[in-house]
Amino acid sequence: MQVESASRIEMNDIFRKQYPADISICLKFGDCVISVRMNSDELKAHMIEYFKSFVIFASRPNIEITVHEADIPDFPFDFIIKNPDPGKTKIKEEYVDLTDGRIVKKRLTGMNFVFGLGDNLAIGPCIANFNQVINFINNRYIEWKLHQGGLLGHAAGVCFGETGVAMAGFSGMGKSTLALHMLVFGVDFVSNDRLVIMNSDQELTMFGVAKHPRINPGTALNNEYLENLIPDEEKFRYLALSKEDLWYLEKKYDAPVEVYFRNSRFQLSAPMNGLFILSWENENAGPPVFRKVDIAHRHDLLRAFMKETGLFYHSSNGENPVRPTEDDYVQMLSDCDVVEIKGGVDFDKAARFGMDFLKNNGYPG
Repeated sequence: MQVESASRIEMNDIFRKQYPADISICLKFGDCVISVRMNSDELKAHMIEYFKSFVIFASRPNIEITVHEADIPDFPFDFIIKNPDPGKTKIKEEYVDLTDGRIVKKRLTGMNFVFGLGDNLAIGPCIANFNQVINFINNRYIEWKLHQGGLLGHAAGVCFGETGVAMAGFSGMGKSTLALHMLVFGVDFVSNDRLVIMNSDQELTMFGVAKHPRINPGTALNNEYLENLIPDEEKFRYLALSKEDLWYLEKKYDAPVEVYFRNSRFQLSAPMNGLFILSWENENAGPPVFRKVDIAHRHDLLRAFMKETGLFYHSSNGENPVRPTEDDYVQMLSDCDVVEIKGGVDFDKAARFGMDFLKNNGYPG
């Protein structure tokens, strides 16, 4: 649905006059500079603390965003409900397409995001929903990389020296948990849940997202580096739960990499020499098995890595975007070792295999 009479430019001008955003910071994500202007000193303090590894002095930006702490706006449009992702049941978002952009509304929080053709605005109770503001900023960077020809992947990523590996798997397989287990060995962190992959100079490169790992209590309690992440009173409550209940608990905690893993750093891009796809079963299914596969003949595994661009992607010319195909992903991954991890769940063994892979610059043996 497109609202023919509605203009993103006109609406954003109204919001910017009503809630002037005259406080600013600059962020550098790889080769991309993002200017974020806001109307709250408290928001700026949160932003500097969260993005402290990426804050730079003012520079000519590639992307400009304004963030407005404000009352929830009341748009005179009929929003369309976005159906939940596969395996999910909760409706979280609504949207409406304008003549020159899109509005996405978060149903549970009242946050609204207006964007299109390089103009980006977030408005609503931003401080109370700071994580959604962080996601919006990172989505602007993802869109920028996709416009350069990248493909979006649903994966975590780490690197060691000049070798990097991504980890994918269908929901609940533990890709982020495996990445955190590898950080114990001193690897660098590239991304927690999203990657953009691009071929450049005959090398596959993965570009991460500047977002701290968000982990569930079970992951924290089973990693000695993260035990102090959870307050004691909550820790005792979680320890009383069964393993299954703990695994599916929806509570999440931010785990800043450079705070909890002193020998690791946040590195937003790295060569992508491998892709691990987790298809293991449970702890009682025997030891894990690591098998190199030809992804061209395993599209069932490929779908664990492929990721729809979603509501927060708007094409650079305002037209409907061309959706990449499975063959596009196969071609992009053709020079990458793809390893299926089957058998029983064992993060320690998988992490050690991952380190062998990184040190050997590819599939060992």
